[in-house]
Formats: sequence, C-alpha cells, structure tokens
Amino acid sequence: MKELSKNRKAFHDFTILESFEAGIVLKGSEVKALRAGRGNLKDSFCRVIRGELFLLNAHISYLESTNAHFRPDEGAVRKLLMHRKQIDKLLGAVSKEGLTIVVLSLYLNDKNRVKARIALAKGKNLHDKRESLKRKEADREAQSAMKRYDKHSF
Repeated sequence: MKELSKNRKAFHDFTILESFEAGIVLKGSEVKALRAGRGNLKDSFCRVIRGELFLLNAHISYLESTNAHFRPDEGAVRKLLMHRKQIDKLLGAVSKEGLTIVVLSLYLNDKNRVKARIALAKGKNLHDKRESLKRKEADREAQSAMKRYDKHSF
C-alpha cells in the first residue's frame, strides 16, 4: 500500500470515529499526477448527493506532460465508489448525529488501484485541539527522555 496524498489537517481538526475504504473515479492523467505527488487534500470533504458519495475541494494538479486539450479540471468534484449500505450508513450518521465525512488519504492498493481512505469524524473545539497538542508534546518529550536514558544506562 503506497500512500499518494495525506490529509494531515484532518487529524488535527477532527476526532476520527470510523474509517472506510472507497474507490475513486479519476481521469488517466490524474492517476499519473497523484503518483508524482501532485494531490492536495487539505480542505477536502465528502458529501452524499442523490444517494452517491462525492469528494469535494480535493486538488489534483495536472502534469506538464499532459495534453493541453485533455487536461482535467484540477478542483473537479470526484465520485467515490462504495456499497449502497455503506453510503446509507454514512448518510444516516451525517444527518442524525451531525458528523462530517473527511478524506484521510489517497493510496494505491495491492492491485495498483487508487483508493480513498475516508472517515466519519466529529469536529474538535479549540480546547480539544489544545489538549491533543499538549498530549502529543508530552509523548514526544517522554520518547526523547527514554532514548536519553537508554543511551546513558550502559
């Protein structure tokens, strides 16, 4: 599994409750652009429209080697492929509980197909974000202290 693009901001802004795998409909040159590291998922999210799941605000830049007449729109809305029951489950969670569907990453699976890792997420408040940053900093300090201790113990 090779990761092509990652949404690091999603882990900061949201509490991830449950993650899913979805296929994504792309044009041919978009796959090449993703392999070259041209994807940006910073402010992307998913929405269920008429029973279908779509990826919005994802930016996939085109390559310079792409034919100028066949360049796809960089910020186009892209369709995500999932089973009907999964889409219904996501729609129910979003409409009843007020959750959000965010994209965590785009990656290549073992068959070299581009897949999207999406998640049901709940937005964090400002104090939650501060708390998670404090916890991360404390973990980092503990790890460095353990490394220093291991080096000096011999």
